[in-house]
Amino acid sequence: MAKEELIEMDGVVTDVLPDSRFKVQLDNGHEVMAYSAGKMKKHRIRIMVGDRVDMEMTPYDLTKARITYRHKVGGPPVGAPPAGGGNRRPTRRR
Repeated sequence: MAKEELIEMDGVVTDVLPDSRFKVQLDNGHEVMAYSAGKMKKHRIRIMVGDRVDMEMTPYDLTKARITYRHKVGGPPVGAPPAGGGNRRPTRRR
């Protein structure tokens, strides 16, 4: 078992700050300072104002959080061809 249990919360990004930090409005109305997790930086996941995110907070400081997931909003319409030229003929291998 972990030494401390993390609190998981949802919120909406309200402001983008330098050094990959964000102001996030929680569902309960509080505003916290958050930073993106290392995996999100590694995979170059962009976070913008208005994005819905999941965060982890430590019970010792409830003003700071780590963004762990950015929810996908929208996407291609149903029946649309796949991105990246999905209508090309397959190449023949010799």
